[in-house]
Amino acid sequence: MTAPDLPAPRPVLWPLRPLDSAAVRTAARDGRTVVTIRHALLSDVTPEMLSWWYCHVPGTMRYAGKQWPRYLVWHPLDHITYDVTSPGTDGTVGPGARLHITEAPGRNLDQLIDIKVGVEQIDSQAAIISSRLLGTALVRLENEFTATRGGTRYVTRLTIGDHTPAGRLVLNRLAHTKAFPPAKLTAWIRHHIEEVGNLENFLPDLFRYRADHEP
Repeated sequence: MTAPDLPAPRPVLWPLRPLDSAAVRTAARDGRTVVTIRHALLSDVTPEMLSWWYCHVPGTMRYAGKQWPRYLVWHPLDHITYDVTSPGTDGTVGPGARLHITEAPGRNLDQLIDIKVGVEQIDSQAAIISSRLLGTALVRLENEFTATRGGTRYVTRLTIGDHTPAGRLVLNRLAHTKAFPPAKLTAWIRHHIEEVGNLENFLPDLFRYRADHEP
């Protein structure tokens, strides 16, 4: 497989959150690896905004004086492509939609994440996607939102592998060696903390703007 071209970095208008801004815990369970990330408060962001965002990552927005794809703004250094290969059952990026996502944590193509996932849930409580094979979740990413004073508490849970017979026999090894080997997982954790933290810098304004300009 040919690696995609890494697009030029976009302007970084706000500091990216450091690794130690979040609490990270990694645990091994029945052949699976579960990474839980408790992000610092997303100030002035609501669960409604996050639900809207995950349904509307495709599209463009005004940033640094020009129009950019929203996905490239979300992480201005690492993101490459975000394609909706098929819409959800209601014709949107919702449950049943298929996505093809590429990103290079740390702008390092040796750590390229090139993954096709299905959307399981997007609402004001969570956004959940997974990559499945033979009924087994190779990778499952759960993002959970809870409103609190001043913003939203955001917790991520990344599960690598599954407890199905196929997972225990073969596919968990594939998930740990191909999808998220240790070095790539470490790079992704930092990347994810940065991209989630960046939402508080642009999402409130984008959400208000869309209320006046989008159906």
